[in-house]
Amino acid sequence: MADRAPLVGALVAEGVSFVGTRVSMIAIPWFVLSTTGSATLTGLVAAAEITPLVVFKALGGPLLDRLGPRRVTLTCDLLSALVVGLVPLLHDLGLLSLPLLLVLVAVAGALRGPGDAGKAAMSPEIARVAGCSLERVSGLASAVERTSTMAGAALAGLLVASVGAANALYVDAASFLVSFLVFALATSGLGRPVPPEPEADPTSYATELRQGWDFLRTDPVLVAICAMVAVTNLVDQAWVAVLAPVWAKDSGAGVEVLGTLFAVMSGASVLGALVAARWGETLPRYRTYVIAFLIAGAPRFVVMALESPIWAVLAVTVVAGAASGFLNPILGAVILERIPAPLMGRVSSLNTALCWSLMPLGGILGGLAVTGLGISPALVVAGATYLLTTMAPTRVPSFRRMDRSPAAAPEPAPSSGV
Repeated sequence: MADRAPLVGALVAEGVSFVGTRVSMIAIPWFVLSTTGSATLTGLVAAAEITPLVVFKALGGPLLDRLGPRRVTLTCDLLSALVVGLVPLLHDLGLLSLPLLLVLVAVAGALRGPGDAGKAAMSPEIARVAGCSLERVSGLASAVERTSTMAGAALAGLLVASVGAANALYVDAASFLVSFLVFALATSGLGRPVPPEPEADPTSYATELRQGWDFLRTDPVLVAICAMVAVTNLVDQAWVAVLAPVWAKDSGAGVEVLGTLFAVMSGASVLGALVAARWGETLPRYRTYVIAFLIAGAPRFVVMALESPIWAVLAVTVVAGAASGFLNPILGAVILERIPAPLMGRVSSLNTALCWSLMPLGGILGGLAVTGLGISPALVVAGATYLLTTMAPTRVPSFRRMDRSPAAAPEPAPSSGV
């Protein structure tokens, strides 16, 4: 019989974690921007978190296979609660300097990398136990992510406005603790280390890491996805960390509207993700992926660059959010079904790391663009980059191969016996 408890527990843990993460994604840039007035420093702090996140996500793959993704995830969540909690604590004590803030966000990023990768590596096993397809599990996970992001964005706006950006980070620290407890209880017995092959010689950590890279680089679909998503993630990071906050500040919209902007995009994307979770198995992957990325990208940059009324910005953001909800379910299914189970930890973490590899540059380039060009021209450049990138699949034949491998049918859950 199918066991849905691990799936429900994992989704709840992810939801709580995403609420806290979204609070910090808004609170930290706003804290730096309001205290220093520098868009460049705001981007630098964002890069200080993303860079170690990407590096440790890429290097942590063999660790997931050796220790088990569950153990790695729980350890990282517990340590993250401590590190994130130090930021507001040191601020309250008057001991938080900018260099120390950079160190703390870097350590938090380093912990979040393998922690997030561990949860992703457990998705196929959780789907199998629950008797669900990868599209459905990925769609539900995406819906939870978007819902939590929406709630977190709205909460961040209220917290920053009422208690200050630094103190809002206590919520993020608490979310890691709750996520740790829920995930530990729900996934007991899952996420174990990959057993060594019989009579196989022991391999080094570097060898296992290279095995993941060798598999990834020989799969044209995974390579194509990594390249495209890496660029769009860079632009998205610039938008979240610098462009949208500066637009909100310069236009007079304020942090409340900034939180609302992120919240309505997340809310609309929840609906898209739920539709994808329900009917994603029947959709043509390639066509849906390209169209959704086209709608979700450039328009939201353009409408902000044109200094449109806030209602127009929100309306375009709603449409973009709905389209973005279709992306993760399809992408997640395509990626996970192409990776063999013995290599799941190292390949999935490396794949995600490559997709995130340019994100550290997003905040820095966004800050430099605003400083050198002004907010409106910077938004135009970002939108044009997004448009060119999302149209790339029409020129790259390997993207079309994502439709040639139908979603793998879920394996029946083990019988409980009589």
